[in-house]
Amino acid sequence: MPESGVASRTVILAGGTSEAGRAVARALLRCDARVIVVGRDQARLDQVADEIPGVATEACDLTDEAAVLALAQRVGPVDGVIHLVGGWRGGGGLDGQNEADYRFLEAGFTSLRHVSRAFDGDLRASTAGRMAIVSSTATSRPLAGGANYAAVKAASEAWARAVAQGFAKAARDGHTPLAAASVVFRVTSLAGFEQDLADAIVELWNAPATDINDTVVALERN
Repeated sequence: MPESGVASRTVILAGGTSEAGRAVARALLRCDARVIVVGRDQARLDQVADEIPGVATEACDLTDEAAVLALAQRVGPVDGVIHLVGGWRGGGGLDGQNEADYRFLEAGFTSLRHVSRAFDGDLRASTAGRMAIVSSTATSRPLAGGANYAAVKAASEAWARAVAQGFAKAARDGHTPLAAASVVFRVTSLAGFEQDLADAIVELWNAPATDINDTVVALERN
């Protein structure tokens, strides 16, 4: 495999026990990155560790701010944060949306806020800090049956773009080249696109931060 800019980098996969997370972990490990999969379910973390030699795991409730700050102290510094916490609840039009569905989905946004704040200093200090989230094409065409989902994804995109602005401002204020980047990946569904996502995430370290910071990348096949 050609040499990759992610080699020797430490990358956190927040919510990385999913099929997509496992694909990303394998891709990063093949490029000689250090990969830490973070999740709440210890049994699933143990399964990931058994399936993927070389991966490290950390149990953490990413909706708990104090727990995330403690995680950052344990594993830092890091060069990458890939946020893969998600899920779906919807259908039935607006009448089918309820508060429990929204709160379930909102947990993904809460974890993004906690994780991005806890590791912001690490990413700014890295010579190639990268943060990425997985969003949805629903943000550009929200449907009544997915109103809760689209709203949470739109908020997550806004947050990721704010992180990007923070990276750019810190570089300007410090009179240093921009080295950190925040990127949004949009998919219709991750099913069948796990490897595409994994390859795209590896490529984040092969592109200059100035080219990819505050960008939205659509993952789709023609």
